[in-house]
Amino acid sequence: MKKWLVIILVAVVAGFTLMSSYNGLVKAEEEIDSVWANVESSYQRRADLIPNLVNTVKGQANFEQQTLTNVIEARAKATQTKIDPANMTEEQLAQFQQEQNQVGSALSRLLVTVEQYPQLKAHEGFMNLQAQLEGTENRINVARNKFNDAARIYNQKVRQFPTKFAALIFGFKEKPYFKSASGAENAPTVSFN
Repeated sequence: MKKWLVIILVAVVAGFTLMSSYNGLVKAEEEIDSVWANVESSYQRRADLIPNLVNTVKGQANFEQQTLTNVIEARAKATQTKIDPANMTEEQLAQFQQEQNQVGSALSRLLVTVEQYPQLKAHEGFMNLQAQLEGTENRINVARNKFNDAARIYNQKVRQFPTKFAALIFGFKEKPYFKSASGAENAPTVSFN
């Protein structure tokens, strides 16, 4: 009789541990889904600002057409990429990040080119859009950092004992992190010559 009681007690404790671990993983995965939605929302805000920025630039200057075309094409390509956070792989995240970096590079080239047009730099609509774009870039950075924090917490749960058993049983896998763009470890050289 005592033997059965011990076996039942161990089974109940193991069941509660497994259930608690599973619930913790679900909660952490939901947090990743929520934070990922914020990342996508921030990138979408940037994508929504681009047509207004391009139209303002077109309307104010005889602007380099290739620069505008590059921005429009990069935006179109980046907005086509969708990732399901539940099945996100490192390769998918790297591809998403690369396409978003191309948008950022195209926008940077556009803003550098704008420097040659003083009347455009002084245009109130352009200045407003530029300020909104800068704010959006900051929001993107914050959202990416929050995603990495949520992924770190989730990945720790997936790898820690005893939750690791629940992760193996129920198919929870580690999530990738956003990584810095290649070359970001080197500070840019600034020359005022």
